[in-house]
Amino acid sequence: MSASFSQRLAGLVQQIYPDLNADILASQIVDAFWPEGTHRRKRARPPGNSLWSERDAVLITYGNSIQDGSHKPLDLLHDFLLRKMKGVVNGVHILPFFPFTSDDGFAVTDYRAVNPQLGDWSDIRRIAGDFHLMSDLVLNHVSSQGPWFNAYRQGQPPFDRFFFEASPEDDLSAVVRPRTTPLLQEVETSNGLRHVWCTFSHDQIDLDFRNPEVLLEMLRIIRLHVDQGVRILRLDAVAFLWKQAGTSSIHMAQTHAVVQLMRLLADYATETLVLLTETNVPKAENLSYFGNRNEAHAVYNFPLPPLILHAMMAGTARYLHRWQSTMPPAQLGCAYLNFTASHDGIGMRPAEGVLPPDQKARVIDTIRSIGGLVSMRATPGGGEEPYELNCSWFEAMRATFAGEDAQQMARFLCSQTIVMSLEGIPAFYIHAMLATPNDHDAVERRGMNRAINRHRWDYPTLLERLDDPASDQARALRGLSALLRLRGRQAAFHPNATQFTLRLDERLFGLWRQSLDRHQSVFAIHNVSADTVAVAPGQINLIEGEEWQDLISGERIDAAGPDIPFAPYQCRWISNRAPQAYSS
Repeated sequence: MSASFSQRLAGLVQQIYPDLNADILASQIVDAFWPEGTHRRKRARPPGNSLWSERDAVLITYGNSIQDGSHKPLDLLHDFLLRKMKGVVNGVHILPFFPFTSDDGFAVTDYRAVNPQLGDWSDIRRIAGDFHLMSDLVLNHVSSQGPWFNAYRQGQPPFDRFFFEASPEDDLSAVVRPRTTPLLQEVETSNGLRHVWCTFSHDQIDLDFRNPEVLLEMLRIIRLHVDQGVRILRLDAVAFLWKQAGTSSIHMAQTHAVVQLMRLLADYATETLVLLTETNVPKAENLSYFGNRNEAHAVYNFPLPPLILHAMMAGTARYLHRWQSTMPPAQLGCAYLNFTASHDGIGMRPAEGVLPPDQKARVIDTIRSIGGLVSMRATPGGGEEPYELNCSWFEAMRATFAGEDAQQMARFLCSQTIVMSLEGIPAFYIHAMLATPNDHDAVERRGMNRAINRHRWDYPTLLERLDDPASDQARALRGLSALLRLRGRQAAFHPNATQFTLRLDERLFGLWRQSLDRHQSVFAIHNVSADTVAVAPGQINLIEGEEWQDLISGERIDAAGPDIPFAPYQCRWISNRAPQAYSS
């Protein structure tokens, strides 16, 4: 080990495990991540802007979001990706594809296997050969019915020390919870009754990272996934990793140190690895996972979904603009992952302190009016409050505060264009790309609110819908695909290109993006209202003497000409460089 690497690793080990021999544990960590037959870089990969480009976009999907009853779902997914997504996105996040018992994959029984109902590792490798593959490292908890927890209950080492125990007598009043279920679960073990910590559900038992063997095992699992072609690691629920009675047990210093340790290993990996933290929390807490360019490469931009949802429903970008104006650019070597829809609901915690309570209430009421659901979380004071809205994104665009109208598709495309325009990497849940309606039958059948947005498409039916140019599915996918192809040709949309939030009529959300080489400017302006709104060219500082064009419509824009009109929900990308225009 080079001095700099060994010293940094030992320093992190000392922070996390001050009572252990740092040199010995550091050596074990190296052996876990770089077993015999593998090696590391001589120097760390320096922070920079080359890990991603304007061509990057990610599709989020379950391994079985598409099925037909006869072929392996992962084979069908691969076929869909090659048939419909090639040239549109270049990354795919397959949500947990391991054997599991609940929570649609997030109660893992075996991290080393692919769920045989989906396929096998060869299917994963094939997809990884054509797309940048993201997998879930569900590192906070495992299934209560899996071999690790069964071995714990039987007192079998090393698993007898793998799970976090607490006492009902402990002060747990400050613990931050994303659920309303009891935090502790009483279980019988060969060593007597124990109370184990369950952040999410009683089928998801929290691991005890105070035991370094847990960390070592997770690093071995990461190595396996990297060897199978995974290049983006999503650190699921990482904020809850370290617990301590009498504290909030979220964002603990040890948690950040563990992420720093993983980043150090990633920086020295011969493979190009990207760490993405999943922390559905308010802005400052979320941004803390960038660290000082030494933690996550990317973080989810969690405030975006509730703020874009509000803008589209309220017809004003006031709060979206106010929030975006205060967002710092990502540090060198870091990027935001921008999205609106995901496999979970639309999280409301990130809107805390941004959306006033009356505006949040109006959003919630509107979602309920169109058949959406609301999930609650427990608060430290013993109460409950809305945690997330459960509704497909396309359905969420069906109504505004004024009620339903005929502008659903226009609102939907506008909302997704905002995601494409912002600094960062855009990501799209498959059910947003496909304008999937709410699946109320799945909610009733499976008894969970989140099932409303986890539809499983019959592949022949889906292909039939996509072949019908008038269907919602074809219109949504056609529109988004054309926009993403266009976006991928604009250097001003590099994830780290300069961004400035424009001051415009509050019905418009506007951004100025400038390429890293300063050759291209794009004024990305989005009308979030049902009104026609005009912008004077002088308002956005169009330079006279240069040719300007709206890349989306193909229209020429005169810097000294008349006001630029924006129809309801219209978006424009006004650029001083004009390659081929948008075509849906």
